[in-house]
Amino acid sequence: MIAYIEGQLAYKDPAQAILDVNGIGYEIKISLATYGKLPAEGEKAKLYTFQHIKEDAHTLYGFLDPNERALFLHLISVSGIGPGTGIVMVSSMSVGEIRHAIINEDVRAIQSIKGVGPKTAQRVIIDLRDRLRKDELLAKAGVDTVPLARTHNTNRSEALSALVTLGFARSAAEKNLDQIQNKHGNDLSVEELIKFALKSN
Repeated sequence: MIAYIEGQLAYKDPAQAILDVNGIGYEIKISLATYGKLPAEGEKAKLYTFQHIKEDAHTLYGFLDPNERALFLHLISVSGIGPGTGIVMVSSMSVGEIRHAIINEDVRAIQSIKGVGPKTAQRVIIDLRDRLRKDELLAKAGVDTVPLARTHNTNRSEALSALVTLGFARSAAEKNLDQIQNKHGNDLSVEELIKFALKSN
């Protein structure tokens, strides 16, 4: 899994950016929010990424703000929402607006996004409201909930990636890692996180 890509911004438009890293151009799909914050072409940029692999395509999605990437990953963990819909969602509303709508169970706001019907909007709220409420409480308590923000969260991100590769559902693996870190603390290594996760299943 590619956590982020840093290089010279060779090209940008509202849907994609190309980062030149030592002569290799990475084509990355981006949100409107990220497009609006990107520097001018030719300048240095860093995008936090998610790699989506299908039989017929490998696609990179990139975000300037790790909070936007974290929300995107939450959204695509919901059944029926793929990366294409996820990027439309974070392009249609800000991170704060989406989080607010989910936490406050505002089906109409989520449903107003193109491609999201009433059933999908309800599923997003049911699947994510408790997780986002918990994140909000932790953030208020000064605990960082965004992967890549600190070393232990990078360990968590690597462990999550490994568990998904091993066949765990992403949402189940995330909940499992949350429980492990709540019980054993945030200083566990990648190996320790994976071992605890495998033992608890």
